[in-house]
Amino acid sequence: MEIVGTVTSLLSDKSPNIWSIKPDATVYEAIELMAEKNIGALPVVDRGRLLGILTERDYARKVILEGKSSKDTSVSAIMSRSPITVTPADTVGECMRIMTDKRVRHLPVMEGGDFVGILSIGDVVRWMISAQTATIDQLTRYIYGE
Repeated sequence: MEIVGTVTSLLSDKSPNIWSIKPDATVYEAIELMAEKNIGALPVVDRGRLLGILTERDYARKVILEGKSSKDTSVSAIMSRSPITVTPADTVGECMRIMTDKRVRHLPVMEGGDFVGILSIGDVVRWMISAQTATIDQLTRYIYGE
């Protein structure tokens, strides 16, 4: 099955709010924001420029397992630098391939050097389920002549 939807279509289904954090914030502040907004990753942005991404996985592996203090550690010390990104024109299929091959759960979306959004694996799966449901409904109507 070819997946032809684009990142633009995924972003249009999401809230326009894009949560991010500055590199000099503490990891504690980042985790607090992620908990408050019920999200699993935060783009690290300074003056509109994407510097990296901080995920729950980064926290678990680079703070908890290393015995660091989240209140004394800056986001820049543990963020994943140079995250894999996509553009609004990329397809949902390409996003799925990247997430699977690179074992990432979040993809920042860049347009002309500007950070414009972020996709999660949940966004991609939700879009896939919706697309499949629409296809099934359309085929059912065709079969039954509706």
